[in-house]
Amino acid sequence: MKAVVLVSGGLDSATTLAVAVHEGYDCHALSFRYGQRHDAELEASRAVCGMLGVREHRIMTIDLGSFGGSALTDHAIDVPREPTQGIPVTYVPARNTIFLSFALGLAEVLNARHIFIGVNAVDYSGYPDCRPEYIQAFERMAQLATRAGVEGATCRIHTPLINLGKAEIIRMGTRLGVDYAQTVSCYLANSEGYACGSCEACRIRRKGFADAGIIDPTRYLN
Repeated sequence: MKAVVLVSGGLDSATTLAVAVHEGYDCHALSFRYGQRHDAELEASRAVCGMLGVREHRIMTIDLGSFGGSALTDHAIDVPREPTQGIPVTYVPARNTIFLSFALGLAEVLNARHIFIGVNAVDYSGYPDCRPEYIQAFERMAQLATRAGVEGATCRIHTPLINLGKAEIIRMGTRLGVDYAQTVSCYLANSEGYACGSCEACRIRRKGFADAGIIDPTRYLN
């Protein structure tokens, strides 16, 4: 079974890839250089794919930075260091829709019927494109928008983490052999992959390890 797996280099996507490999899928990993603040997560994606073993790993370049509108792609917008209300400024407009569209195109070319994405609707930042209803809507759209879908070859979008807390995700990945020291979740990581320890991604990650009762292997600046 062929599958396209979206791999950012973070904790969730590494766990998702481990699940796909464990379930016996022939994994084609897809990552993006989309104008994010740092390349540390792309280096982490290479490490994760090498660690878990994939058929191939593609890194696509798209320029979401030219749109701006997010603290992750626009250096004029500061990444919050403290909790905020509502959808945070780290939300990248339509990011998962864009990423899934690329994955859908690659899946159709590969004759793959499975796409894996590590979205989570429990311990997350409130991004609208991480919710189950969004994934269901995209899956329905894929049936209408592709030749494969029209001809009856439905592409399923797998979200194995969507209803799990961060501690549950970490325990699952640990059982599957994920080395989380190889992953980068921080919005402000430096070029060597060291995490700031104070952005929302770092706070959620740190709490997840504490709740799981597992030593946090993250390399923090402080």
